[in-house]
Amino acid sequence: MTFETIEYAVDGHTATLTLNRPEALNALSPHMITELRAAYDEAENDDKVWTLVVTANGRAFCTGADVKEIPGDGKVINERPYLSTYEQWEAPQEGTPPFRSMTKPIIVAVNGICCGAGMDWVTTGDIVIASEKATFFDPHVSIGLVAGREVVRAARVLPRTVALRMALMGKHERMTVQRAYDLGMITEIIEHDLLLERAHEIADIVNSNAPLAVRGTRLAILKGLDMPLHEAEMLAESFRERVTRTEDALEGPRAFVEKRAPMWQCR
Repeated sequence: MTFETIEYAVDGHTATLTLNRPEALNALSPHMITELRAAYDEAENDDKVWTLVVTANGRAFCTGADVKEIPGDGKVINERPYLSTYEQWEAPQEGTPPFRSMTKPIIVAVNGICCGAGMDWVTTGDIVIASEKATFFDPHVSIGLVAGREVVRAARVLPRTVALRMALMGKHERMTVQRAYDLGMITEIIEHDLLLERAHEIADIVNSNAPLAVRGTRLAILKGLDMPLHEAEMLAESFRERVTRTEDALEGPRAFVEKRAPMWQCR
């Protein structure tokens, strides 16, 4: 597939999606959102792809919605007519990967400024790493808007008081990459020029594991977070049971006994 506002490439079992509006600090336009949706769908439905890496070109990762393309009525930016699709009746997702319905893990590599809707990748990604140049903030209240799902998600990742500080300070205070790491919002700080290389190293490690087991584990954790503990345990065990019926579940123990690397077939 060819895109105008993003880049998409597959190498081995890893797809890399790169936000590519550096002149606009990778702000989200309606067309960019449409292209992101198509790329997510491509990655999820391509059997060769086991893991998705998301990063960006330029000095910003994503600075949220492109304010020059937000209609005067404040309605969610979208290329489809207003309220013509189910997703427009939901909380607006803008650039957010469909993390609730995707099975494949998402690695996010934050290369620079990350704010507003850009935070959605940080709070919904499975493994999040960042360049030493990365900074994080939410500018909504500073431009007259309510900070919505972005900070609601942040409050599930950060301590409540930290998320409130970020939301209420708006553009006037930025969280450093070190602070983000110390609070657990990201899992690794990388030398800037090595960021994408490290993201691909992590993807290779994830892909060295049984892909269906990885997906079942990811789904068990994410879906379980919204459940009482016992129900979450039962759901996780149901995923475990399903995966035991796959060829890869037989290959793993066999390879261990034979002292060789497993040959995963993703089936």
